[in-house]
Formats: sequence, C-alpha cells, structure tokens
Amino acid sequence: MSNQKRRLNYKKLLKYLFFFVLFLFLVFKLPSVLFAPENKNQETEDSKQASVPPKSTTIHITAIGDIMCHLTNIKNAYNSSSKSYDFSNVFKNIKDYTQNADITIGNLETTFAGESRGYTGYPTFNTPEILGKNLKDIGVDVLTTANNHCMDKGYSGIVSTLNFLDEYKLAHTGTARSSEEQNTILTQDVNGIKIAFLSFTYGTNGITIPSDKKYSVNLIDKDFIKKQINAAKEKEVDLICVSMHWGTEYKLKPVSSQKDLADFLFENGVDIILGSHPHVLEPMEKRTITLEDGSTKDGFVIYSLGNFVSGQIYANTKSTVILDIQVTKDGDGKITIDKVNYTPVYLYDSGANSKSRTRYTLMDVEKSISDYENNKDNSISKSLYNTLKDELANIKKNVGNEIN
Repeated sequence: MSNQKRRLNYKKLLKYLFFFVLFLFLVFKLPSVLFAPENKNQETEDSKQASVPPKSTTIHITAIGDIMCHLTNIKNAYNSSSKSYDFSNVFKNIKDYTQNADITIGNLETTFAGESRGYTGYPTFNTPEILGKNLKDIGVDVLTTANNHCMDKGYSGIVSTLNFLDEYKLAHTGTARSSEEQNTILTQDVNGIKIAFLSFTYGTNGITIPSDKKYSVNLIDKDFIKKQINAAKEKEVDLICVSMHWGTEYKLKPVSSQKDLADFLFENGVDIILGSHPHVLEPMEKRTITLEDGSTKDGFVIYSLGNFVSGQIYANTKSTVILDIQVTKDGDGKITIDKVNYTPVYLYDSGANSKSRTRYTLMDVEKSISDYENNKDNSISKSLYNTLKDELANIKKNVGNEIN
C-alpha cells in the first residue's frame, strides 16, 4: 500500500474516532453538565432535610388519688326534689387541672353495682353511677379498678361497674369480665406517645374471687405482673404506667414491701408507678434506672396519692395532690420524665347540716390561702385559713419537693 493511501486511511480512522468520542460525550457527559446545577440544588435540599433533627413531643399526665364514696358523700349528692344524684359540686374548684391535662388517671375505689343493689358506703361500697359521668365531665380519662373494694358487690358488681365505665367512655384497667379482657393491655395514644396502663391490688378484703373467674381481679403476683409488663412491651409502647394498690393504711411512709415492688417494677421496664390504698399521702421520687444493656432511663414513683375524695375524717385523709408529670419523647424515641409538679388540694367538709350537694368541696390550697390573705374570698373563715396552712405544710412534708 502506498504512503498516500496509508495517510488517507489514517485520517479516516481519526475522523471516525473523533465522532465516536463525541458520541460518547453527548450520551454520557452532556446530560450531567446540562442538569448539574439542578442536581446540586436537590442534593443541597436533601442534605438540609437530613440535618434537621426529628421533632420531640411533650405531654402532661395528671394523676389523682383514691375516688371513694362513703354514705355521707352519697347523702350529700342526693337531690330530694328530683330524686337524683350529682357529685359535680365537689369538683368545681379543681376541674381545670384535670380538664387541661393531656391525660388524667385516677383510682376508682368503689363499685357501680346499680341502684337495685342499694347505694351503700363503707365497708362494702356501691355508689350512684352518675359519679362516673361527673368524673368524665372533669376530664378523667382512665380509671384503675384493681383495689381492695373492687369485689364489694361480688363478680356481678365488677361487671356492672365496667359496663357503666364503658357507657361513660372511661377507659379502665385492673378488673375484667373475661380472661381475654384481662389479657388485653390498655393503651392510650397521647399526642404521639403510646402509654400502657396496668393496675394491681394486694387483695379484696377477704371477699373470695370466684375460682372460675380468677381473671376478674389483677392481684399482685410478680410472675403475673411480669407477664403483663411483657405483654405491654409487645404492644411497642413508649411508656408503661402501673397503678399499685399496696402499703399500709394511714402510714405516711412506704413499707418495705412497697419499696421491693417498686424496684421490681422498674427493673422490668416500668416507667411510672402510681400508689394507692394508704388513704394518706406518701413520698414521691424520681430515679435513674440502669437497664441490662447498660443504658439508663428515667423512672418515677409516688408511693401513695392519698384520697382524692371520700368521707374519711382521720388525720391526713382530707389532703391530696393533683400530680402533673411532664414527659418528653425525643426525636430518637427516648422517653424522659422532665418535671413532676403538684397542686396541693384539701377536701373541705362544711358539716352534716350543709345544703344538698354543697357539703364537700375540693379546694386548691395555695389559691385559697392567697384569696383569703388578699380579701378575695370572704367565705373562707380564719379557722379554715389556719387549717389550710397546716395542711399545706403537711402535704409538702409528706410528698416532698417538686421535681424540676
């Protein structure tokens, strides 16, 4: 082949190679060049979104003590002209605290066995069921029913009580109408924080639980409690709140069995423990719980919330608190108990000669003291003022400092 022909072939080869390279550039490189600014902006936007931490959620859980109803409470709630009952006057001064909470829980220590069984006070309680509606109206959401008076009217009394609570749309835990109900864990979604509620009692005042209906009352038994806690965990809840009916009546400090059970509950994953039964206030405390994997979490216990409402007259049985527990779930799902504050409350009894539905009134102690000192409430006598000051000092001594 001549040199001239070789040069021509070489030029053709270079020409073909040039067009081939140009083709590759147009197919693979040009789109990225043309759209590079848009992709860069998108990547920047994506990185900005990725850098924004997930939002945290904070809620307020309100807890109140034993809701009892002695014969004096029943008589005072009766309206002879309409032949009906109404307990709403008792709560008029404090209902804002329970209504404004994200969720409110209390211990129902009586039965709603129905009018046909006769309304009775101590020792076997049966309360006009309208009390359930009155509680719903002031913002109560959950009632625990495992306590030593839940069997006062037998198994049928339990069934009737739960039926009325369902009618008033009050969630409940602690007693059951079937084994299936007992094993169904009560959960409530509170602004994105899923809470499991459990309830257990030391006994039923010697009243026998039917052998074929053992499911009807959640008794304190560590194996059973652990089973219920594990069932709650399977529901993938954020928080486990357990109400314990325990301790010794009228004792201002927790006994060893309460402390032992509190340790057991925390060790098994419980976050909040609400105590009842002593009918007087006992201390509260916040703990740092170390888990099996070495991580830590917050735990809170109040050993007794005392009576919320009752007809008892013993020392310290008319004083209580409305507890406000502030809980936060951060963006990673970790739960913290940030603050625990309380409103000191006193159940004022104006006497047997009081007008219908006005004998018993729950009072915001600090507000009432302030109103008296600033001449804003002439209905508060000097004697009542002194009583409120004494009760306030006792409440703070018995419960302890607020947690901030």
